[in-house]
Amino acid sequence: MSISTVSRALGGHARVDAVLAERVRTAAARLGYVPDRRGRALVQRRSLSIGAVVPTIDNAIFARAINALQVRLDADGYRLLLATNEYDLGREFADVQALVEHGVDGIVLVGARHHDGVLPLIGARGIPVVCTWTYEPDGALATIGFDNRTAMRRLTGHLLDLGHRRLAMIAGIAEGNDRAAARREGFCDALEARRLAPVSILERPYAITEGRAATRALLAAPRRPTALVCGNDILAFGALAEARAMGVDVPGALSITGFDDVDLASHVTPPLTTMRVPSADMGRLAAEHLLARLAGRDTPKAIALEPELIVRGTTAPPPRRSR
Repeated sequence: MSISTVSRALGGHARVDAVLAERVRTAAARLGYVPDRRGRALVQRRSLSIGAVVPTIDNAIFARAINALQVRLDADGYRLLLATNEYDLGREFADVQALVEHGVDGIVLVGARHHDGVLPLIGARGIPVVCTWTYEPDGALATIGFDNRTAMRRLTGHLLDLGHRRLAMIAGIAEGNDRAAARREGFCDALEARRLAPVSILERPYAITEGRAATRALLAAPRRPTALVCGNDILAFGALAEARAMGVDVPGALSITGFDDVDLASHVTPPLTTMRVPSADMGRLAAEHLLARLAGRDTPKAIALEPELIVRGTTAPPPRRSR
């Protein structure tokens, strides 16, 4: 067979006879032949690959988005190259450099704040980029996500509406993480609107052990909070575990909230009140955004998604003596 016929058969071209295509695939499998994507990239001026840099894959919320991103890219014949930066903007820049060196056709990032070198690098190469987990219609880069500040303001408002006036927060580390910073700001906004001040705000890495340690410190303080707002579900799981270990009734003596709504949130005891983040939608829409731009189609610069307040068993009115 001709080289072009074999190429079309291995590429799944619709114009190749099905029987002929199966003969080609059988021969390729017997020989252990795999098409060289580098050669195809040179011809098409495309690598048919998309890069993504996420903070971590330890958190199920990012894993869910990555899966949705990859499934949608696979449908159009693109492959996903993944890197993690552990909330370090310097590492993120190094990861973006590596992806550019690998010739990716587009890049997915998390958040709106990035290393100073990212924009010049991708701008010089003309690589389409979309940022997830944030919504900034006036930003320099396209965004698909939600307003973290508004979402946390709404979650904190739920506790205030229940009657809580002594609220503390276990926030994520704000340095290098604009989403954590925005959630902290939303918490403070909600309290200021009621002319209240937080009992305390502690910044901790996203880990169950950190949530436990912070909760232990807050509950040992002279002015004990009646409600604890956590920057994500992982910290909230730690808070729940420590409250149980200290014999503190949740939600009778202490209300606790998370953020993200990972699968475990509905299965802990009591089930966790949290904000449900549309992580899979962000992954899918990020893929569709890049595919549209690569095909020369118009696509919105910013897409706003709406987190959902999920009220479960960890929140209730404060104890009578504290009202």
